[in-house]
Amino acid sequence: MDSIVIIGSGNVAESLARAIAGSGLRLVQVFARNAARAQEVAGLADCGWATRPEELAEADLYLLAVSDRAVAEVAAALPIPERAAVAHTAGCVPLEALPAKFARRAVFYPLQTFTRGRRVGFADLPVFIEASTPALQTELETLARRITRHVHAADSARRARLHLAAVFVCNFVNHMYAVGAELTEAAGLDFGLLKPLIAETTAKALDAASPAAVQTGPAVRGDLATQERHAAMLDDELLRTIYTTISQHIWETSRRT
Repeated sequence: MDSIVIIGSGNVAESLARAIAGSGLRLVQVFARNAARAQEVAGLADCGWATRPEELAEADLYLLAVSDRAVAEVAAALPIPERAAVAHTAGCVPLEALPAKFARRAVFYPLQTFTRGRRVGFADLPVFIEASTPALQTELETLARRITRHVHAADSARRARLHLAAVFVCNFVNHMYAVGAELTEAAGLDFGLLKPLIAETTAKALDAASPAAVQTGPAVRGDLATQERHAAMLDDELLRTIYTTISQHIWETSRRT
C-alpha cells in the first residue's frame, strides 16, 4: 500500500498532503469540490487534483479528510473501488460511519490542530488507527510509520475520548486566550504581555507528571475575595458563570489530589 488519494481540501487535508508528499509515499491526487482549493493543496504536494467523480484516480488508499457530518455521504457517493482501503480522519466519528460495502474500511486519525497555511511536523505527532480487519490494521500502521514515529491502535470509543480531551486542551484553551486578549485590549493593554505567561504555563504542564500538580491561582488557593473581585469586573454574565464554574472545579479537584 503506497498510492493514496486525499478526499477533501480543508486544514487536515492540506497538512496530510504535505506530510505524505514528504514521506516517500505516492500521493496520486487531491479530490475536492472546490477547484481552486483542490489545486492549491495539490500544488503544495506536487500531485494531481480533480473535482468531478469521474476523474477520481485509482489508489490503494482513499483518505477522507472531510467534515464529520460528511464522512458517510461522501464515501457512499464517490466511485471509490470497493477493493480499496477507505479511511476517514475524524476523531469522534465511528468506523461504522463508512459504508459496509467497503470491506477494507478504517480510521486514520492524526491528533493535532491544523490551520490553513501553517506547516505541522508529523514526525512526533500521534496517529491513531482503527481497521475492519487485523490485516488492514497492520498495513495502515506500517504506512503511518512512514509519516510519524508515534502510531497507536484505538477503537472508536477510545478515539472519541481522545477527541473530547483534545477539545479541552486545545479548543477551550485557545478560547481562553481569546477571552484574555479581549480583557487586556479593553484595558488598553497589548495581548503580547500575556505571551510569556502562556509559554511558561504550557511548559510547566508539559514538564510535570500531571498538569494538576502545577496548578496555581486564586482558585486553587481558595482565595474567595480575589475571585469575587474578578467576577465583579466581568460584565458578560456568561463569562462570570464560566469564571466561577471553572474556579469551583479547580478548588474541588485540587482537594482530591
